[in-house]
Amino acid sequence: MYCNCNDDDYPPLESHAIVGNMLTTAMVTTAGDINFMCYPYFDSGAMFCSLLDKNKGGHFSIQPTNIDRFKSKQFYWPDTNILVTRFLSDEGVGQVVDYMPVVTKNDHCSSLDMDAHGYGWLVRRLQVIRGTMSFTAYCRPSFNFGRDAHTIESTEMGVKFVSKGKLKHHSGVHGDAYKDNEELADQSIFVECTCPKVNMLKHETSEGGVISTIQLEEGDHMAFILRSGKPICYTNKEGPSDSSHPIHQEISNLHNCDELRKFEDKLFNSTIKFWQKWMSKCTYQGRWREMVGRSALVLKLLTFAPTGAIVAAPTCSLPEELGGERNWDYRFTWIRDAAFTLYALMRIGFTEEAGAFMSWIQKCINESEHKEDKKMPIQIMYTIHGGCHLVEEHLDHLEGYKKSSPVRVGNGAADQVQLDIFGELMDSVYLYNKYGTQVSYEFWSHLVKILNWLADNWKMKDEGIWEVRSGQQQFVYSKIMCWVAFDRGLRLADRRSLPAPRALWMRVRDEIYEDIQSKGYNEQVKAYTIHYGSDKLDAGILIAPLVFFISPNDNRFVSTLEAIMRKPKDGGLLCNSLVYRYSGGDDGLEGEEGTFNICTFWLIEALTRAGAKDPSKLAQARLMFEEMLTYSNHVGLYSEEIGSAGQSLGNYPQAFTHLSLISAAFNLDRTMG
Repeated sequence: MYCNCNDDDYPPLESHAIVGNMLTTAMVTTAGDINFMCYPYFDSGAMFCSLLDKNKGGHFSIQPTNIDRFKSKQFYWPDTNILVTRFLSDEGVGQVVDYMPVVTKNDHCSSLDMDAHGYGWLVRRLQVIRGTMSFTAYCRPSFNFGRDAHTIESTEMGVKFVSKGKLKHHSGVHGDAYKDNEELADQSIFVECTCPKVNMLKHETSEGGVISTIQLEEGDHMAFILRSGKPICYTNKEGPSDSSHPIHQEISNLHNCDELRKFEDKLFNSTIKFWQKWMSKCTYQGRWREMVGRSALVLKLLTFAPTGAIVAAPTCSLPEELGGERNWDYRFTWIRDAAFTLYALMRIGFTEEAGAFMSWIQKCINESEHKEDKKMPIQIMYTIHGGCHLVEEHLDHLEGYKKSSPVRVGNGAADQVQLDIFGELMDSVYLYNKYGTQVSYEFWSHLVKILNWLADNWKMKDEGIWEVRSGQQQFVYSKIMCWVAFDRGLRLADRRSLPAPRALWMRVRDEIYEDIQSKGYNEQVKAYTIHYGSDKLDAGILIAPLVFFISPNDNRFVSTLEAIMRKPKDGGLLCNSLVYRYSGGDDGLEGEEGTFNICTFWLIEALTRAGAKDPSKLAQARLMFEEMLTYSNHVGLYSEEIGSAGQSLGNYPQAFTHLSLISAAFNLDRTMG
């Protein structure tokens, strides 16, 4: 089997870049191999998943042929999510340009009106820059995470992979995604080529893949195009459209390789224009503009354009510990993650995404009011379509990345109680009202009901931000964010003169504050701890000055900061400028994990806030930020965690990490002047 990894290993997570179209994404290694792609949407079954099982999961590779030694380099087309993988050898220099087309109604390249939604296409452009080079392309899909078999048929311009299996689909933007919506259906994808000389079916493999060999000379270029057998055009009414939509009509007019090549050229140029126009809205002009820009582009890729939902990561079951069980599905929208993402994007000039998310969350809240079995007024997470059912299951036929099992899809934490989400939600609403558009009365009425529920229930135990599976506690982070919820509610009500039970909210806000100070601070440890009655630390407390719960120079927070910055062997959480989430507690899972990237950026930002009056802390923050930048990969991407050898761990790329990088860079640059 053609693959860039040997029989005993998998490519490092940090060797991957990503392309996407705000419907889904594809992971691309430095060797030109696409080894993970859910299709057609983020939460669909995986079309390629050799990253989770190198034998059973499919992949799509394009690599130099018969060249034992070659170097490869990757970079993004400036200010875009178009990826270039360049191969350098004695025979010449060639490159694969990977992208997923995105066009808008203002693009005059075609008649399509997609409202900036992506085509359901994956394009792999092959070019030779110098010399003459031969390439081998190998494509083998693995429908539905390798659970559905397929057949191969020849077409005019390539091949068609056909699979009959359970096709899951959503029932509208805010229906219960995938609930009672399975049907046996023909699933098919075309892989077509703009070069008529390439016969993709000539070398069909026993594994269900096809191999093509292509020789190109300097200046030549061609493209492989993967597309669905049905039009992928998500509407805001009844889901995927029928064949009458212009996108299908446009494609149906492509009768030969030459017409396909010309159409692909237009899509390529339109996609460049889309991303560069979007990036031109960025207002950040500080010291780390390139890294901030890349993080913003990642967050945009993780936005599901049809609904405005934002996924935590586009992958599932990439391990937090190699060989361990800490493998989760992050292809959903956490209220917390999305709210933090909005803050990061709004701070650097991107407000449209905030508006789309607010519309989405408003509909989710409205539908949640009609559910009788709810534990809270809203769930902690939803599907990208607005559904509430995220049943967790194990895919036991896959061995997992580097044999890290089980491979999980769905997420059982969806039913947990996590009271902190109300603080993150209200903070994002407050900021959106301040920097974006004023909230409507109808939305405000829903928020009032939520806060009134929280006024009666904030003393509940919960699973906390870290979603522990060892039982509920009175987590200090959750209490801080409950305080934030009422604080932002009161601020918003006063700012807009909106009707609200101010006396109740003010009383509860102050009661929460006193409760945290009396029960959340441990006098022996001289720090706020992970939960009431504990002597263990939690890096989540670093957010306290960031949300204005406490001054960064308050004696209690300063001593907490000092405790966190001790080495783990001394009871702290800091290891060579990297921060662990919490210390010494049982979270209900076996094994250990790496340092948590968002916690490192939170520490940098807390030091920055304290550095306004203490120059030594500002210097620490600057150095730590520069050190943290060295842990990104070659194109500026981060996973959720960092292992002891500096390797990426967890789902990838991670929204949490990139949004916290933006926030830390923004505030550090502003404080330094």
